[in-house]
Amino acid sequence: MKISEIRVKSRQEIAEEIDATKRELLNLKFQWQTGETGNTSQRKFIKKKIARLKTVLREIDLGINKHLVSGE
Repeated sequence: MKISEIRVKSRQEIAEEIDATKRELLNLKFQWQTGETGNTSQRKFIKKKIARLKTVLREIDLGINKHLVSGE
């Protein structure tokens, strides 16, 4: 998911997406610990997705409009 796709979502949608993604990360951690999956790159991708979501959520809280700053 691109950051521009996240920025068009509402605060509530972003918060729900964070919760769902954290659950997904937890499930992957359990799978990795039990030996069901060896794909650690997927965990890295999900962590970055959570960071992007939290960044946009913080921008909303601070009232920062990145569309005007970056020229998107």
